[in-house]
Amino acid sequence: MLRRFLIQGNKIVETAEEQAPILLFHDPDEAEKRYLVDTYQIDEHTLNSALDPDEQARLECEPNHIAYVYKRPKNYSGADQLMFKASTMGVFFFGDRLILVTAEDISLFEGKPLAKVTSLQQLMIRLIYRAIFHFMEHLRIINQIADAVENKINTSMENKHLINLFSLEKSLVYYQNAVNSNGALIEKMRHIAPRFGFTEEDLELLDDVIVENSQCYRQAEVYSNILASLMDARASIVGNNLNVLMKTLNIITISIMVPTLVVSIFSMNVTLPFGLKELPDFWKIMGLAAVSMVGFLTFWKYKKW
Repeated sequence: MLRRFLIQGNKIVETAEEQAPILLFHDPDEAEKRYLVDTYQIDEHTLNSALDPDEQARLECEPNHIAYVYKRPKNYSGADQLMFKASTMGVFFFGDRLILVTAEDISLFEGKPLAKVTSLQQLMIRLIYRAIFHFMEHLRIINQIADAVENKINTSMENKHLINLFSLEKSLVYYQNAVNSNGALIEKMRHIAPRFGFTEEDLELLDDVIVENSQCYRQAEVYSNILASLMDARASIVGNNLNVLMKTLNIITISIMVPTLVVSIFSMNVTLPFGLKELPDFWKIMGLAAVSMVGFLTFWKYKKW
């Protein structure tokens, strides 16, 4: 699907003009891919890389344009079951025209990083800045979910919450790789800045993006290390909770079996000991059963089992 945009009043505005400077292709079909390859001489491999979620961020300088693929967070849905993944997006810069290719139908030009855009060159930088901002938001959400899951693990006796933590840990590894890949791309953009025609203001923004991306990577690294280092401890908590439950059940079972033994003995046709013939038989047996259970619980507490 093709949508056209232009920069108007420092904002990205959708338009129907055929010669719009910004073309956005959402999940292009074969006809649109062929149009991009034949009309704009976009390399077919690079175009397919822009739609491949497993592709690493990279930059290619072609004779008539500059192409790069960068990583961005994939929109999360409940069906992902706490698995946060990264997707890719392709940017093709022709000097007076910018072509964007993505596999997802997303609201690309919203958010604080794109509140003010003055040129196509600045838009390219701010798109990566928005991806970093999006990564940071997801990292905060992952951290909050991890805290909530950890609280549930304290009383859990099943593996469901541990599996959720494994999913979050795997997500952080994906994000680390994606942010690190973007970092290499930004550095390369900085090195060939004259080919993009960046102004001094653009270069300052690019330097800010480099710093933000580095901070995002360190934050993902910290969260990942914390989850990985404490995973064994959390698994031990689940095992210990199960042991405590089994201990409690054993106490209940033995507490019931001791008076049951007493009742079973006196159910035989024998003479009652201890001179208890004056009491009714039922109360004699129930009294001895209660005494035996109290004696067992006292012994258990004395041994501190």
